[in-house]
Amino acid sequence: MTDRVVPEPQRRRRRPTKQGVVLSAELIVDTALRLIGQHGADALTVRRLGAALGADPSAVYRYFHSTDDLLIAIADELIGRAQHGWQSTGDWRADLRAIGLRIHSAYQAHPQAALLAAHRTTGRAHETAAVETILGILRTAGFPDPEAVRIYHAFVDQSLGFAALDAAALALPAPAAAADLGVWQASYARLDATTHPHIAATAGLLTRDMRRSGYPYALDLLLDAAEARLRTAEPGQTGPGRDG
Repeated sequence: MTDRVVPEPQRRRRRPTKQGVVLSAELIVDTALRLIGQHGADALTVRRLGAALGADPSAVYRYFHSTDDLLIAIADELIGRAQHGWQSTGDWRADLRAIGLRIHSAYQAHPQAALLAAHRTTGRAHETAAVETILGILRTAGFPDPEAVRIYHAFVDQSLGFAALDAAALALPAPAAAADLGVWQASYARLDATTHPHIAATAGLLTRDMRRSGYPYALDLLLDAAEARLRTAEPGQTGPGRDG
């Protein structure tokens, strides 16, 4: 795809496609997500998109400069889906935990797309809203601005890092995924206590725990650390939620 995108006012297609739908950026993104879920990264081509949309592939150029431009839109859509329906409780820790779990869940719902998009910075509406929301929670809670930014950075990178890691596991073919999980029982659980005493002592726990994502626990550890740092914040450096 090349830089042939059409200005916004001229984008709307006047006639329906062969499938009776009017093209839009939203429809193209939704279709791309579906195709990536079915066929992986190779599905992100204008030829496949055109066929799925029932439109000439060149019609995609009216909305996106390139496949990378479309990928950025997909990344922003996933961020938007994570925010959909979220409401603040006024409890900064509960709010951040809910946001983190929503981010993780949104990417797990589209593991193939997560592998392509979790590491991208979009600068678009949904991402901008998420950055504003998270920083607002932290500053209103009383974190000094430098600390709020550092915690924001750690929080988002942790969320997206686990999202990508767990998405990679979900995207594995079923036999490979089963084989990976089986290693804990077939190999680790059989290690001799004389040579690997710590693994042997915890083998049962390892076998059970490694079957689920480590993200919720890691998130709680991060929030524990943030809460401890908030208690020691310098009063004169706090955000808008506390008197300076």
